Amino acid sequence: MKPKENRNERIRYNVLTIFVLLVGMILLTQLFNLQIIHGKEYLETSNTRLTREATVKAARGNITDTSGNKLVTTKMGFSLELYKTKIDTQTLNNTILNLVKLLEKNKDTYIDNLPITVKPYKFKQKTEEEQKKWKKEMGIDENASAEEAFKKLKEKYDIQEDKEENARKIMTVRYETTIEGFSNIKPITISTDISRESANKIREQSDKFPGTSLVTEPVIQYPYKTLASHLLGYVGKINQEEYEANKDTYQMNDLIGREGIQYTLEEYLKGKDGVRQIDMAVDGTITEEYISKEAIAGNNVALTIDANLQKKVEDALEKNIKKIANGEIDNKKHNAKAGAAVVMNVKTGDVLAMASYPSYEPELFATGISQAKLKEYEKQSNTYNRAISSAYAPGSTFKMAVATAALETGTFTTKTLVTDNGPYSRGHHPVCWIYTDRHYGHGALNISDAIKHSCNIFFYEIGYRVGIDKIAEYAYKYGLGKKTGIELAGESAGIVASTKYKQDTYHEEWQLGETLSASIGQSYNSYTPIQMARYICMIANGGKAVDVSVIKAITDSDGNNIPKEEINKKVNEKLGISEEASKVEDLKLKTETIEAIKKGMKGVTSESGGTAYYVFSDLDMVIAGKTGSAETEEKDKVNGWYTGFAPYNNPEIAVVVFIENAGAGGNVAPSAKEIMQEYFGMNSKKVNENVTAIPNVLVYN
Repeated sequence: MKPKENRNERIRYNVLTIFVLLVGMILLTQLFNLQIIHGKEYLETSNTRLTREATVKAARGNITDTSGNKLVTTKMGFSLELYKTKIDTQTLNNTILNLVKLLEKNKDTYIDNLPITVKPYKFKQKTEEEQKKWKKEMGIDENASAEEAFKKLKEKYDIQEDKEENARKIMTVRYETTIEGFSNIKPITISTDISRESANKIREQSDKFPGTSLVTEPVIQYPYKTLASHLLGYVGKINQEEYEANKDTYQMNDLIGREGIQYTLEEYLKGKDGVRQIDMAVDGTITEEYISKEAIAGNNVALTIDANLQKKVEDALEKNIKKIANGEIDNKKHNAKAGAAVVMNVKTGDVLAMASYPSYEPELFATGISQAKLKEYEKQSNTYNRAISSAYAPGSTFKMAVATAALETGTFTTKTLVTDNGPYSRGHHPVCWIYTDRHYGHGALNISDAIKHSCNIFFYEIGYRVGIDKIAEYAYKYGLGKKTGIELAGESAGIVASTKYKQDTYHEEWQLGETLSASIGQSYNSYTPIQMARYICMIANGGKAVDVSVIKAITDSDGNNIPKEEINKKVNEKLGISEEASKVEDLKLKTETIEAIKKGMKGVTSESGGTAYYVFSDLDMVIAGKTGSAETEEKDKVNGWYTGFAPYNNPEIAVVVFIENAGAGGNVAPSAKEIMQEYFGMNSKKVNENVTAIPNVLVYN
């Protein structure tokens, strides 16, 4: 190697050595500065600062009607959280009391799950067993009185406040920290959707409220209050079992769909939470906040229902029930308290309106329903959806299915006559509903007139000649006795009366008297209003099958539509049903069959002598319908049905109304009339009801 090259190499080595030494000296100097000169200062700063992550709650998706009106939505509101900090117990208790007083001043509610009241001292639990269980969990003697238990908790939480009311206010929050868990990274929520006045005061005086944090969270709202409550459903706090099974998706205090569409489409409606970073001093004062991960709102769901029509259906149903109860229709008071109504598109099966009475206010379950209101709802079964979950004897509304069996099997023709002169000659010799000391029967009728007049004798004869199992076969073809597949939990399948059903259920032979009873919609026959609506749709459209649905579309946060096939698959999995179980096929009825049945239904509403003519005689449209009065196991309790479609020549909608203890099917028809007037934009006309009409006061039509 040349001397010049050696010299250059030594120079590079020396330069590199000097550079390394300089960097090392700088690092040592900085380390000395951090640990020795400013070590105490930085240690104190570190010890007085806590950094934690908080969840940014995602808004649930909106639920709208078919026109985009928001039936369920969210607004941004303030929630008040409390973290565990290094403040002493008395400071914590004073902070809680000041917070509660501030909330009360501004009429904001706050958590109160403490099962003890003061003035007088009393346990909230219903039974002594519940009280003992709670006392054991809290480490309190099981024989302790409410006052003794209160004092024990006061001692446990070191509450020095003398006034019982104030002590209890502190205790409610401290109790919540016990049952929910409480740490410097897991807060408890003291209040949700608090007023701006409370929020501003807490912000302005944050040093007086250590450990508190105001969180902007979505608050679920139902702008129309009780409208479509059974269809929309409600949300509630996730329980422990649900949380354990879904820890990757939910947090302990999350809301989850409980009923209705909120339950069925929970996976779609729930958004994806974000993350908020919080810097807080050990005394509980927040020093900095920022969003590190944005929340993503849930998908939006559009339903097939129309909000205006839904409102009219609910109002008409409620008014009809109250009129029946007050004796304003047939001059006799009936104990009518509940009912249901469905309006359906006869071509598609889309549900345009669905009501169940009594209704309820679903928003209360999201914000915290009171025990008093919950008891009221439970007593009257307000949250129970009678449109899909209750199956009732259909009464004479079943006669179109019986007529179908008669005509399609060729046992009867449209010209076959049956004479009703009094008691039926076979079986237990039942009579027609019109039979009295002065009225012996309807005389000779064909099948259309038998539907119009709802003649029981005619349908007894069909039952005798056709047989119960053929009638059952056509009932099944109409979709009766099977779920419709509507996207709601709790749907009942109902029962079609048949020899097989009786044999499988009771292990007994079928009797002739049961055939006669089943032929007029009694016996074991029981169907839901939603099933009856599908049945009427298939009559109206000539026997074509329809797929019942209440979901129009689901769109994601980018505005993209979720494929219908995907929605159906997930809904069926959620509800545990199969498409085959609810599917119906086209009936492929003979033209003369469907025309004869529809002609009879037109006579019910549009011709003198029809069982609902007195209600619809002044309607500016030709429609078709059928009333039904169904006996129950309770003496003198008769349920009422109205089923029909409109207009007669080019059907658009099927309407089904059912009222428990209506007295007669004719008593239910007025609400159906109001629904049709609303749908077709008619001007309401005063209905002069003929309360002396025979069909109104008898039982079997």
